[in-house]
Amino acid sequence: MPHVVAACSSVGPFTGGLSEFDVEADTVGRLIVALDARFPNFGEHIRKHMAIAIDGEIHQGADAAALTPTSEVFLIPRISGG
Repeated sequence: MPHVVAACSSVGPFTGGLSEFDVEADTVGRLIVALDARFPNFGEHIRKHMAIAIDGEIHQGADAAALTPTSEVFLIPRISGG
């Protein structure tokens, strides 16, 4: 089961302070749906404010990115600039 690490303090209000989870999912899109079911409104927060790294590689438009049972997924704040 993929292991998720939320490396951002902004997730605490959604998760009750938890920052690591094991989630049954085979794609990032399904992982976000599962997290949203577990923690209401967390999925929207992820989509709007977080970048996703799978096994050390940041993915853009990651919904279809495959996950394995040993995947490590990091949710990190998006970097914006001007």
